[in-house]
Amino acid sequence: MRLHVGCAMWAHTAWQGRLLPQALAPRERLRAYASWCNAVEGNTTFYATPSAATVESWAEQTAPDFRLLLKLPKQITHVLRLSDTDGPLRAFLDVMAPLGPRVHALWVQLPATFGPGDLGALAAFLHRVPRGLRCTVEVRHPAFFTDPRWEGRLEQVLAGVGAEWTSFDTTDLFAAPPTSAPEREAWEKKPRLPRRSRALTAGPVVRYIGRDSAQTSAEGWHHWTGTVVDWLREGRSPTVFIHTPDNNEALALARRFHDEVRARVPELDPLPEPIPTGPPTLF
Repeated sequence: MRLHVGCAMWAHTAWQGRLLPQALAPRERLRAYASWCNAVEGNTTFYATPSAATVESWAEQTAPDFRLLLKLPKQITHVLRLSDTDGPLRAFLDVMAPLGPRVHALWVQLPATFGPGDLGALAAFLHRVPRGLRCTVEVRHPAFFTDPRWEGRLEQVLAGVGAEWTSFDTTDLFAAPPTSAPEREAWEKKPRLPRRSRALTAGPVVRYIGRDSAQTSAEGWHHWTGTVVDWLREGRSPTVFIHTPDNNEALALARRFHDEVRARVPELDPLPEPIPTGPPTLF
């Protein structure tokens, strides 16, 4: 039983000097982040596949039980829409191979236009993913959330290969009008869909988006602390990613979420101690 928590990135200007050391070489940034959290979203792989040397450095900076959720390239999910993807998928997985067990799941984030009529393509794609690799699928078409027939059909497709349905929760983001520029931008870009918190596998994945106010975000995630406690007691090992529109407090919030759950499940392992942001002092 273990809870993994993390953020949407491992380097953010607002964290430097306050939560993470000010001057870090690129090959040290993930290591510093991993002293705060034990998981991270691999958003950058959506836009470009990194070099083999970069991926090897990610492995060197993290322990084998660190979790990376690797977003599949947009060429696979948005351009090809999961069809005729054997070559691009194989090339992507070959580059990611050095990460080994750190790859918790392949993150199949699908566009809002990917609807019920595309379930055949999704099923065929998931069956072609090499055995031993988990997948977690994020859908944004409203029919999967509002029509029980298509919700059930999608669950059948996922269950057939042991894949998870990513819970992407924006309900608290949209609970009140935006109060900052980042919140207004998030309102324009993020999907407004019903909250879904049903786990299909032993490794559920939650992406929670709060507000720029740390306290408001923490007040809004009570549903998830309760749900995660239940999952842990059922023997599941969830991964929860905490977002805010500006992400300035996301790193500290991820640890706070873990602390709140651990207060209710004391047998949960603690997170590592964050590395100091500056040189040690004599006093």
